[in-house]
Amino acid sequence: MQHRLPFVVFSHLRWDFVYQRPQHLLSRIATRRRVLFIEEPVPGSASSRWERMEPSPGVTVFRPHTPIASPGFSEEQLSVLLGMVRDLVTEEEVEGSVAWMYTPLALPLLGAMRPAATVYDCMDELSLFLHAPPQLLPREAALLRRADVVFTGGPSLYEAKKHRHGNIHCFPSSVDADHFRAARPEPADQSALPAPRFGFYGVIDERIDLPLIDALAERHPEWQIVMVGPVVKIDPATLPRRANIHWLGQRSYEELPAYLAGWDVSLLPFARNDATRFISPTKTLEYMVVERPIVSTPITDVAVPYRDIVYLGGTPAEFVAACEAALDSSAAERAHRALGMRQVLARTSWDATAAAMEQLIEDALRRRSATMPLAAQAS
Repeated sequence: MQHRLPFVVFSHLRWDFVYQRPQHLLSRIATRRRVLFIEEPVPGSASSRWERMEPSPGVTVFRPHTPIASPGFSEEQLSVLLGMVRDLVTEEEVEGSVAWMYTPLALPLLGAMRPAATVYDCMDELSLFLHAPPQLLPREAALLRRADVVFTGGPSLYEAKKHRHGNIHCFPSSVDADHFRAARPEPADQSALPAPRFGFYGVIDERIDLPLIDALAERHPEWQIVMVGPVVKIDPATLPRRANIHWLGQRSYEELPAYLAGWDVSLLPFARNDATRFISPTKTLEYMVVERPIVSTPITDVAVPYRDIVYLGGTPAEFVAACEAALDSSAAERAHRALGMRQVLARTSWDATAAAMEQLIEDALRRRSATMPLAAQAS
């Protein structure tokens, strides 16, 4: 492990928010090398300082607190963060390590560490999200020019980006199947709900089709709609309120299998808008582990690869009909779809995905070393 360069990660997502792609990949990579995870700043502090956490073996999270009021990796924040990151790089002795970027907005901070290679893991089209800053697109263009290797979080993103870089690879979301197979007691806030139960977990924001959820609950008041996840970027007052819709809030990754195991049908109720044009939901494969019916709106990265496994419905009426078909499906139909789920899961794991990505980074490092002038190598 000592001979492997550390990874210094710049992320717009907090490690202790929803457990998703960055945590899955980096916690595994950290078994083989150091991972420093630098989050976007917490604004409005009395002074500039680092908050340090060690949430997983080999992973150290650095959360900057600054007196700047603006959020995210804004221009004002970057002017303070550059010096903070430069000091951190010196203290942690990681100058010349590998930079791993989840947000192009942090690109100017690479000047503080002179990375041996730069990785861009493009897990979302952030420029299409609600309140996306205008600097995202030009800064992503600069990151794509600089990056040694680029990964995308799904096939639709790969198709959109593949002509913009010569070393780009598609790594869709994978799954830790053992985590979701493990038996756990059903949570108290779900166990009292009658069947049938239709469930979703994940971030509840502009990507969720709230009118669709309302229509589903109205059409079938005898169904229980369980919505697990934090509400962000949208007004909680806009959530539909019915007796059979249950907004349970955020739960930890450890708790999710217990909720999933109690659902008769799992839901992917995504709106079809700019923010969902390129999404590839991690939960799709997680849902497959329990081999229950899945119903989704026809977002590309679900509808195209899994159309023979997942029930699809675009409009509220079509989605309700798909849920009815899923719930009423025959044993033979369920067995057929379950076989498809098992075949999908057999082809992937987060362990294999992380190892393949890491190998491509090592290949990029070797290419850079081979083309580096001898004087630079000697220094």
